[in-house]
Amino acid sequence: MSRLTEEERNALPDEAFALPGRRYPIHDAAHARDALTRASAMLHEGHLSQTEYETVVRRARAVLGED
Repeated sequence: MSRLTEEERNALPDEAFALPGRRYPIHDAAHARDALTRASAMLHEGHLSQTEYETVVRRARAVLGED
């Protein structure tokens, strides 16, 4: 997965992120898969609520065509 530069991240529309606050970019399949992995870890560490986790999963799977 390529790392987003600050300029590239800022150029993405809000819809390219799974959560408000421009968290979890999911503009392509690689980033969607990464969001799924990171969201799972953050849920288990207590940094995401169950609702936020489910939102990331739903939106990332949509990008991956797994809805």
